[in-house]
Amino acid sequence: MSEAAAAQSPARLRNLFALILAVCGPSNPKQLWESYKESLTEDILRNARRQNPGMNLDYTPDMFNQALIIIENKVLEMGGKELEKLELPTPQRNSGDRLNSAMLRETSYDVKELDAYITANEPLLVPDQRAAYNAILDQIEKKAGGIIFLDAPGGTGKTFVINLLLAKIRYQSKIAIAVASSGIAATLLHGGRTAHSTLKLPLKFLENQTHVCSITKGTGEAKVLQECELIVWDECTMAHRYALEALNHTLQDLRNNGKNMGGVVVLIAGDFRQTLPVIPKGTMADELKACLKSSYLWRHVVPLKLSTNMRVHLRGDVSAGRFAEQLLAI
Repeated sequence: MSEAAAAQSPARLRNLFALILAVCGPSNPKQLWESYKESLTEDILRNARRQNPGMNLDYTPDMFNQALIIIENKVLEMGGKELEKLELPTPQRNSGDRLNSAMLRETSYDVKELDAYITANEPLLVPDQRAAYNAILDQIEKKAGGIIFLDAPGGTGKTFVINLLLAKIRYQSKIAIAVASSGIAATLLHGGRTAHSTLKLPLKFLENQTHVCSITKGTGEAKVLQECELIVWDECTMAHRYALEALNHTLQDLRNNGKNMGGVVVLIAGDFRQTLPVIPKGTMADELKACLKSSYLWRHVVPLKLSTNMRVHLRGDVSAGRFAEQLLAI
């Protein structure tokens, strides 16, 4: 295998690996796979990079899964056993096309970098941040779904907590989608994009109509929403309530689940003391009507709160703390 990996194409290397498994009976097939899985998958990565030139792609579990499917097919053609019986990872054949650009964007993260980020930053959480962080992870682990609102005034470390959550979920090879209502806010989230570009939200909202996102079943975007474990929507307090309701209807449809948000955990974050939805030529009453708190979904929202001002906590600036308290009191 060592000589073949240096001289042969990945396709021929897979043929050799399948032949070894079917005929030679190696003593440790799993170790052999782990040693050469990147060489066996090299052409799959190359094709993905060619189809997505703007993305910085590396090997993903889905690419290895694709290689295992090809290898298992060849082993079975030779009259061999399924890979599971050879103590190799079992390929997932019902996962569909997971090498489309939308799926690759959400799964191509360096696990080592994520691990280092989590290890370095988890100990830095202050008590209220840790309580919110653990509560959200617990909701995801239980697969309870639902909507969580992270009430976070400026300077309380909201972005820090969100990025740590995203890293934690992605480290587990799960999908966590990060969006924000504005482009500036999206740039602060790891892998973040605007809500409109990611979720394909309607551009106009009409009264007394059911709104949905422009995402069709069977597409890469739909696959991502069907398999994601967490959706984070930062600065959601700026969004129209119909936008959140459109996401709810879309997730219920795509995931075939009548629960709120189709059974996925949606973390909305922001501060109602800041900018509310902008209604052109609208009155204050119109803005309040468009606010998230006016949605029928709001009564199902689980509130969490960050209160420690990190600028004060880290720098010990007493005057800044008094100023922050005065702002919150207005």
